[in-house]
Amino acid sequence: MLRLALLFGVAAFCLLTAAPPDPRMLASIDALAFNHTHQLEEQAGDGFYCPMDPDVRAGRPGKCVRCGMQLVEGAPDILEFPLDLRIDPAVPRVIEPTRLTFAITDPRTQQPVRRFEVMHEKLYHVFVVSQDLQFFQHVHPERESDAESFHLDVRFPKAGMYRVLSDFYPGGGSPQLITNTLIVPGANVQLTPAKIVADIGPQKSDNAEVKMSIVNDRVVARRTATLMFDVGPKQGLERYLGTWGHMLTASSDLVDIVHRHPVATPGNDGSKMQFDMLFSRPGVYRVWLQFQRLGVVNTVAFNVPVMEK
Repeated sequence: MLRLALLFGVAAFCLLTAAPPDPRMLASIDALAFNHTHQLEEQAGDGFYCPMDPDVRAGRPGKCVRCGMQLVEGAPDILEFPLDLRIDPAVPRVIEPTRLTFAITDPRTQQPVRRFEVMHEKLYHVFVVSQDLQFFQHVHPERESDAESFHLDVRFPKAGMYRVLSDFYPGGGSPQLITNTLIVPGANVQLTPAKIVADIGPQKSDNAEVKMSIVNDRVVARRTATLMFDVGPKQGLERYLGTWGHMLTASSDLVDIVHRHPVATPGNDGSKMQFDMLFSRPGVYRVWLQFQRLGVVNTVAFNVPVMEK
C-alpha cells in the first residue's frame, strides 16, 4: 500500500484591529498545513482511479462507487496549485457584504487556470467556518466573465477569525483542498480555540433527524474511526451534489479540517451513511453532515470526542 500525503499551505490574511491579535499566534496557526491523505492500493490491473477518492480503483473505465466521479486512467499526479484570495473591502465589516475572489495559478506555466473539472456538480466548492464553530457555510462561488477567477459574497456575522476552505479540480491537475485564514476586526478579537463539549446525541434539522453512532464506541487519535449516521424519515432522501452526504470535520482550534464523503451507504437509499475518518490529535471535533431530503439541504452538527489512546 502506497501512502501519499497531500500537504496544502495556509495563507493568512490578518487585518489590523484596535487590539490586534498577537502576531506570533497568527504565525503559529498559519504555519500549520492541512493534511489530505489518501492510501492507494497497488493492485495489478487496477489502472483507473477516482481523483477524489484515489483508494477507489478499477480495471476499467467507469464511475467511482463512493462519490460518483468519473474514474481517471493512470497514477495520480499530485501537484499543488497556488491560490490567490483577494478580499473587498480589504478590511471586512461585520454583517456587511465582503467579496472574496479566488484566482488559481498553474504552477507549471505560471498562467491563470481557466479549465476546471466538474466535481460533485460544481466547478468550485467553498466552506466557511468561524472561529467559534457557530457559523458554517458550504457554498459555490460564481465564475467571473474572464474565466480566470471565481467570486463569493459573504456576510460575516461577528468579529473574529474565519477559515475559508477551497475545494476544486483544476484541469490537468488533481483535486485541491486549500485553506485560507482571514480576520474580521472588532473589539477584543482573540485567537482562542472554540470551547465545545462532546455531544453525539440525535440532532434535528430542517425536515429530518439524524442519529450518530461510533463503531467500537470510541474514537482514538491516529487510528481509523468509523462513524455511522442514521437519517430519518428516509422517505424523500435525495442525492446532494452527486452523493448521499458530505461531511466536514474541524478541530476546535480550526487547525485540522477535512472534507469527506460516505465510504458506504447500506441500503443504498441514503438513510444510513458510513464515514471512515482519521483524527490526527486528541480533543473534541465539530462534525457537520449535509444531505438533502424533499429538495431541502439539511445540515446537522455533532461534537465528537477523540481520545489519545
